[in-house]
Amino acid sequence: MEVRNMRQFGQIVCGTAGIALLSSPAFAQEAAAGGGGLDLVDMFAQMGPVAWGVAVVLFIMSFWSVGIAIERIYTYNQARKQSKLYAPQVAKHLQGGRLKEAIALSASKDYRYSHLAKVVLAGLQEYQFQQESGSTLNRDDVLDTVRRSIQRATALTANDLKKGVNTLATIGSTAPFVGLLGTVVGVINAFVGIASTGSGGIAGVSAGIAEALVETALGLFVAIPAVWFYNYLTSRLEYFNVEMDNSSSELVDYFIKKTA
Repeated sequence: MEVRNMRQFGQIVCGTAGIALLSSPAFAQEAAAGGGGLDLVDMFAQMGPVAWGVAVVLFIMSFWSVGIAIERIYTYNQARKQSKLYAPQVAKHLQGGRLKEAIALSASKDYRYSHLAKVVLAGLQEYQFQQESGSTLNRDDVLDTVRRSIQRATALTANDLKKGVNTLATIGSTAPFVGLLGTVVGVINAFVGIASTGSGGIAGVSAGIAEALVETALGLFVAIPAVWFYNYLTSRLEYFNVEMDNSSSELVDYFIKKTA
């Protein structure tokens, strides 16, 4: 909360300073006299090295967040599609008592993206190992071993699905700060321009104001999509976690009935 307040305070201060400069009588007179305006190209052309550095960092953050979002969306779509095909087929094998066929199906490359296949495969392999190794464990211990194997697989799969998502949260929360840095530098340059020209006209403040406006806009341009993608992917992750929990419970129930 304190960090958010600091960011808002900084934006208010910089925005107030920029408005004060733009609304100054000298600025207004010069603009009315035909001082002209700055287009986007002129703004970038007048940016200083610090502003350019901030802009480059923001562009890298933007491409990084979009790349993560595209890769995760593709992975999630494949996981959902393959899991829908996998679930009824593995259920048919288990209902028929065909454990080896169910294991082979779960390990198939056709379902390498399926989160359900990874969880079920871990439980089936552990149960098969206990049955074929001549284990002296009793029924309850075998079920506990299978349950722990499924829990480990669920945790690993959930962690794999979450890969890169936290990076989106980091980009979404830090991009406005990076943009604010450029805004502060731009406002400082505007005051330096005023001091060097002795007036608050366009010639003195245009470069600094351009930096401030561009950096603020870039920071928001990077942060807004990153936050949106983070919330969207997080909601899908929650859905996948529910699916894995349900599949784990159903598989444990199957083994309980099978060993009864």
